[in-house]
Amino acid sequence: MTKDQLLKLPLWQYTGEQLLELLDSRNAKDNVESESSAATAKRWFVYGIEGLCELLQCSKATAHRIKNSGVIKDAITQTGRKIIIDAQLALELIQSSKKGGRKCKK
Repeated sequence: MTKDQLLKLPLWQYTGEQLLELLDSRNAKDNVESESSAATAKRWFVYGIEGLCELLQCSKATAHRIKNSGVIKDAITQTGRKIIIDAQLALELIQSSKKGGRKCKK
């Protein structure tokens, strides 16, 4: 039987072999997904200016100034008023801008 045929069968009609085959195919899929999610698990996000304030331990005015300066523009995704910031990338960009001589108040 194919996987599609197995998925359409009621559970009580499965043989032990068919059930194990279906579970093995699901486990293989879950392992691939968990490996890809492990790469994104290292990244974390902050939301809005308040999130940026907490990340950088600074005032709202300073967070606005940093955001508008373009130093962390690659870490920011903004749709309308919603701001999502990749925190790890933002910190890396700020560090590299400090090493490059650009002033970035924290």
